[in-house]
Amino acid sequence: MTDIEDVRLGFVGLGNIAHLHADQVLDVGGTVAAGTDIDEDAREEFAAAYDADVYEDEGAMYEYVDAVVVSTPNTFHEEYVTSALEAGLSVLVEKPLAHSLESAERIADVAADAEGFCMVGFHNRFRGPVQVLDQYRRDGELGDVSHVEANYIRRRGVPGRGSWFTRKEVSGGGAVIDIGTHAIDVALHLLGFPEIEEVSAQTRAQFGPDDDYTYLNMWGYDEGAGGFDVDDSATAFVRCANGTTISLEVAWASNRYPSQELVVRGDGGGAHLDMADDSLTVLDTADDGAAHHRDTEIETADQEAHGLEQEYFLEHVASGDTPEMNTIEQGLTVQRVMDAIYRSSEAGKAVSVE
Repeated sequence: MTDIEDVRLGFVGLGNIAHLHADQVLDVGGTVAAGTDIDEDAREEFAAAYDADVYEDEGAMYEYVDAVVVSTPNTFHEEYVTSALEAGLSVLVEKPLAHSLESAERIADVAADAEGFCMVGFHNRFRGPVQVLDQYRRDGELGDVSHVEANYIRRRGVPGRGSWFTRKEVSGGGAVIDIGTHAIDVALHLLGFPEIEEVSAQTRAQFGPDDDYTYLNMWGYDEGAGGFDVDDSATAFVRCANGTTISLEVAWASNRYPSQELVVRGDGGGAHLDMADDSLTVLDTADDGAAHHRDTEIETADQEAHGLEQEYFLEHVASGDTPEMNTIEQGLTVQRVMDAIYRSSEAGKAVSVE
């Protein structure tokens, strides 16, 4: 294969996220060939929407496609990613890599010996401002980057209580696993994925377990507090072996303004990145004429990050090259940080990350 349109792409798990991915695949010129789901209605809807072949058994679909997108609930990632890799296929799995560190490590073990490759769906890496800021760091324009403040905070954004997002057995965790994973990944990406040494954190469940709070923007059917047994917010501090650090704030619900901001601090320059509106401002000082602060607003082309992610994945499937972005090793590092956040909160002290 040489062109992305030649890649027969299959989808495992045919819910809303699969439709989002499939739409982006078509937008970049790819082919939605097939899908599989245990739910008959989901299969019929997907077949009608994309004129795709659908299968009740994923093994039968694996014989027909060249690569797959896995967008099931987290606890099923391992089952489908490993079976696809063992069938010789390449895989794009939705974030996070798995519902637990142990499961993620088993996926990584299978991927290490697989003919295909596994990419993790951290689409925010493909945002224009993130790509610009990462290149500035690589080019040394920020000097030595020492710290990243990473926020992903909703004012009222708890998923429907009782959905798989709010049940630990299926999701593996709450806000940390769902949206915190994005903030952690981008922060590590902008630091060049240094080795993690220690994490100190506190998770909380202040809003989800309480029926007396006023919920806005809750999506999905609400079964009440009885359908909620995960965290809804967390505060963490990540210390890396090279001395760089990350401070993290994540929340599904909070009494403060929403934020998807990252603040990068380097000795040659810094930056303020807002992923809610794709705005980027680079901050430095200069002495042209007189010493002064300089704030440079960066404007990038309006591009769909999910689409760029799909295109990148399909290009590497078509060429047979192994991706350098969103690798399984990076996904495993993010998983280790999330695991350490939960371990630190439970222990009430900082914990090491090996």
